[in-house]
Amino acid sequence: MKQAACMTAAELARYIDHSVLKPEFSETEIRREIAAGIAYGCVTVCINPAALELARELCRGTATGISVVCDFPFGLSTTESKALQAELICRPGGVDDLDVVANYGWIRSGLWERVTADIRAVVEVAHRYETLVKVIFETDALTLDEVRRATVAAVEAGADFVKTSTGFFTGARREGATPAVIAAMLEAAAGRCRVKASGGIRDRASFLSLIDMGVHRLGIGYRSTPVVLGLEGGV
Repeated sequence: MKQAACMTAAELARYIDHSVLKPEFSETEIRREIAAGIAYGCVTVCINPAALELARELCRGTATGISVVCDFPFGLSTTESKALQAELICRPGGVDDLDVVANYGWIRSGLWERVTADIRAVVEVAHRYETLVKVIFETDALTLDEVRRATVAAVEAGADFVKTSTGFFTGARREGATPAVIAAMLEAAAGRCRVKASGGIRDRASFLSLIDMGVHRLGIGYRSTPVVLGLEGGV
């Protein structure tokens, strides 16, 4: 595989979900940051559901798709509620990707059948509309063994990606996509689903090293996208 340091900014941008998730953002700020993600050539912009119509307007006719978060950032809705939200987001005219938060309290409790069923209910809805599903585990709240077992649960549920962080966790450490966590996910996934690194990726060296580890997508905060692409001066 081509080493990340040898890739162009345009090639690297195709790994990036450009995150525009700040709850306090005005519509003007959302519009500005979605437009920036498109200008950088990111594979998607990652938005809250309320920004979906705006994102459709701006992304139409571009090479940038749309990721929408589901039951974000806590993942504590009922399974029925998660599936309904997935239906509302993914129905015809919907989105490319759905990033849903797993119930990581259930993961910490070892309730693996519930965890799997919760993810599967969302996957079944999203896949009806050909939407990819990324499952967020909030790995800062978990042990590496829990990360591995949760990855297996997501694979069994039919998820397309597993993902490390919401970026909004406040309960303990906030390390996000550490090499140890990514290695655990890649090992447990064993090629059966892809891995998205998200959280704490703010410099180019970390960004490039995670690509070289084998991740397929990276969630990058809107301020950090030009930094990791080596475009601090803009496009």
